[in-house]
Parts: sequence; C-alpha cells; structure tokens
Amino acid sequence: MTYAHGIHEAPKTFISKYIISFDHKVIAKQFLWYGIFFLGVGGMMALLIRWTLAYPGEAFPILGSLLFPHTNGVVPPDTYAMLFTLHGTIMIFYAITPILIGAFGNFCIPLMIGARDMAFPMLNMLSFWFAFLSGLVLLASLFIPYGGAAGGWTSYPTLSTLIGSPGAGQTLWCLAIFILGISSTMGAVNYITTVISFRAPGMGYFDMPLTVWGLWLTAILNAIFLPVLGAGVMLLIFDRVFGTHFFLAGAAATSGTGDPVLFQHVFWIFGHPEVYILILPAWGVVSDLLSFFSRKPAFGAKATALSMTTITILSTVVYGHHMFTTQMSPLLTQTFMTLTMTISIPSAIFFANWLGTIWRGSIRFHSPMLFSLGIVFVFGLGGLTGLYLGTVSTDLYLHDTYFVVGHFHYTMAASVLLGGFAGTYFWFPKMFGKMMNETLAKIHFWGSMVGLNGIFFGMLLVGYAGMHRRLYNPFVYEFMKDMTSINTMITISALIMGAFQLVFVYNFLHTLIKGKPVTDNNPWEVGTLEWTIPSPAPHYNFKEIPTVKCGPHELGNPNLKNGRDFQYQTEELVEA
Repeated sequence: MTYAHGIHEAPKTFISKYIISFDHKVIAKQFLWYGIFFLGVGGMMALLIRWTLAYPGEAFPILGSLLFPHTNGVVPPDTYAMLFTLHGTIMIFYAITPILIGAFGNFCIPLMIGARDMAFPMLNMLSFWFAFLSGLVLLASLFIPYGGAAGGWTSYPTLSTLIGSPGAGQTLWCLAIFILGISSTMGAVNYITTVISFRAPGMGYFDMPLTVWGLWLTAILNAIFLPVLGAGVMLLIFDRVFGTHFFLAGAAATSGTGDPVLFQHVFWIFGHPEVYILILPAWGVVSDLLSFFSRKPAFGAKATALSMTTITILSTVVYGHHMFTTQMSPLLTQTFMTLTMTISIPSAIFFANWLGTIWRGSIRFHSPMLFSLGIVFVFGLGGLTGLYLGTVSTDLYLHDTYFVVGHFHYTMAASVLLGGFAGTYFWFPKMFGKMMNETLAKIHFWGSMVGLNGIFFGMLLVGYAGMHRRLYNPFVYEFMKDMTSINTMITISALIMGAFQLVFVYNFLHTLIKGKPVTDNNPWEVGTLEWTIPSPAPHYNFKEIPTVKCGPHELGNPNLKNGRDFQYQTEELVEA
C-alpha cells in the first residue's frame, strides 16, 4: 500500500515484488521487458519484409522453411500483407510506446520530481496488465484461420471490413488496440496527476527536467486523443461483428449513412498527435542528455519546454495533411498545409537550442551522448523530408510512396529508437545497479547508425523514384526494375541493423547476470534528483522528500568550490 508522499510497505512475496507490483520502478521494468520482446518480434517481421523486396520469390534463409513450409520458405503474398500490417502495429504500439512511455515514464517521473511513487499505484499496475492482455490478443490473431490483420497498420476500410479482411484476425487487431488504449489512458491519467500534484517542494514547472516535460506533454495528448482511436476501432468492430454501416463503402447510396473516409478522419485525428506522443519523450531525453554530457546548461531550456508545449497544441490541428489525396476541398488543404508549416517553427527553435547546447561544450562521448547526437542527425533529416509531405503539390506525387515510409521511419523509428537506447544506457545503473559495457554500447551505436541510415535513406531514394509502398513484388512494373539494386542495399542495411541489435541484447543480459554492482551512485555526474539516492533506487525512493533549490542543468559553473562541475537540485545555486 502506498500513501501520498508516504513510505511504501516493502513487498514480502515474489508475486507482490515482481508480478502484481504497485512499485513504479518494477512496473517500469515490466514495460521495458515487454517492449524489448515486441521490438524483437517487430524487427524480425521487418527483416522478412525487406528480404521479400530484395529477393522476390527466394526463400528466407534458415527460418523460411520453418515459418512457411507450404511455400518452401518463400513469404507468400497474403502473409506479406499481414507482416507489414503487424510490423507497423507492433513497433508503434507494442515496442516504442512501452519502452519510451511505459518504462521511462514510470521510472523517471517520480524519481525526477522527488516523489515516492505515482499518484495512483493500483491504476499503474492495471495499466501494465491491460497492455499485457492486449499483446496476448494481438499474438493470438496469428494462430487462427486466415491469420492476423492484413489491412495495413492504419487499417483503412474497405481493406479492414469483412470484404477486405474476412477472417477474425482484423477483429482481434481492433480489440487489441482498444484494450491497449485503455492501458495507455490509465497511464496518462497517472502521469498527469503525478506531475501536477507530487512535485517536490520548490520544484516549479521550469525546474523539472525536460525529460519530465516530454513525458508529461505526451500523457496529455494520450488522455485527449486515445479515446478518439478507441471510438474508431470500436465502430469498426461493430461493422465487422454486428453488421453496422459506419465505414461501409456505398452505404451512403442505400441507407444514407456510411463512409470509409470517415475512418481516416477518426484515425488521423489521433494519428498525427500520435507522432508527437512517440517523439516527445525522446525530445525530452535528448534535451537533458545533451546538456549533461556537454557539461553546460541546456541552451534555452525554457524556450525548449515552451516549444514542445506549442508543438503539442498545434499537433491537434494538422492531421489533414495525411488526407490531401482524398478529394479534400482546396480550402481545407491550404489550411492544413499552412498549419503544418507553422508547426515547423517551434520544432526549429528547440532544434537550434540543441545545437546551442552542444556548441563549445566540454563533450563527454559516453554511449548515451552518442545516441543523443544520433537523434539530432536523424530527426533533422526526418523533419526536413516532412516538409515535402506537408505541402500539397509535392505530396500529391510522393503520397503512398516509399518516400513517406522513409520520412516517418526517420522521425518515428530512428529518432525514437535511438532515444530509447540513450535512455536505457543512461538510466540502467539506476534501474539495476549495474553499468552496461561502454565498448559494446559504442559498437552498438555505430552499427545501428550505419544500418538505419542505409535503410531509411534508401527508402527516400526509391520513394522519390516512384516506388509505392505495400507492393509484394514492385519489380513486375517495368519502371521499378532499375530500383532492384537499391532495394538490395536497403535489405543488407536491415540485416546489419538487426545484427548489431544482438550486441545490445548480449550487453543487456550479460550485465544483468554477471555485471558488477556500481560503486558510484552517480556515475554520470548529474544533478537531477534521481542521482541523489542509492543505485538501484530503494523501494521507497526518498527517505525524506527533497527540497529543490535550483534547476536540473546547473553544470560547468566555475565558481563551484567542491571539486565538482555540477550542482544537485537540492543545493543552493552558486551564481556564476
């Protein structure tokens, strides 16, 4: 049982300590394991997709004969559609979301604001187990007749109605997403309340680390827009199971109701804020880590927090740029284009602040810093390519090509994945009391950077050349045959990327099993509140609730007399 700002009763049994736990740190680890598992599942699906595009008609090595014995190891077309559907679904909802929002949100928010736990520990525990149930439902869809969902991760009708997807797999997909929405809404309510109500004495909003800002703004978007997605998939379930006509093509001509495009509106009203739901935590993490490892205060920290807030607000009104090709009225397209261009202004401000933080810093190239610098590069490239998709004239050509796939993978996959790794390497000592091997971490970083840039930049190239997404064998079209070599390069890059993730898995597991406990509670020499307590953090977090006396980025002050170049947030600010 947890009392508001009171000390936990320590769990006494294995079940209460590791399974049905109310401790936010244990729940964070549960989400981390859950996300890493699905990251592996989604990554394997990506390799199957890439192999098919590079070597159409050839058997996938080793695993092909086990997975597809009826086609001699070749990925069949119907399975290919299922793979790219579930790859997108798993990576977004079951890998990135649990790691960045579930794991780091649960772990970091109470520790970084000086609280002993979340505001609602019971709700927190339920949020994980609802997510676990959702994952079971999704995986179960793979083992029923007709297999899992195959209508794309957006599941547009008519592909996702009974006409396009006759089996129960698509229905289970909708049910899994609905259950996961309940889980994430529980977490969002918890995060919002905890940040507002449980901040340590003296901690104003601008004294919070930017990591907390990113997670808090993400929770606000989740609380507002996840119910919209939940309503959409529930109506789709009604169409599939009960014979309603919400999204039935042609229903408007007979019954006066029903429109497939209505689902696109509902989906993207959630779907574009979802982009920022995923990236805001990574933005917060990189904003803090660049400061910590440049050994200087974060440049324009308040402006960065306000820019992220502005983006959060604007993200609610730009969704229409996903629908320029749906015969939207020209007035609406121009409006959405203008709003989309406007959102790039606060993005450019905090990106410039990142560069200002690095500039003339005393940089320490530890693994969390390398991954943070990687985010600066890949997000810059991803953001710039987004301008062509937010502009009507260029989007009409690029829409539904691999240029779109390359763009959103640079922003939603590369940036967020690197952010997850940066956070894992940085907070691993605080989570588990052990330090991951830095040499292996740096090998993991450079291999990942080579692999992911080969994949996603190659996608931009073939997309600009006109290669459409979702095609099983695009090379049956004459004009696409010249792209075979680039697709082969993309697939080789994907194999490189996958191979270097095994380095991370080995480093993670080897450190957990055989790693030596850290002797320094603050190995990175950082002043935020979580580094003022032992590693790993005790079950009660803080024996006494700390009092905050300065900001989180007080580094590099030459007037410090204690031999340190940083201040803890519990120390009086020494004026520079």
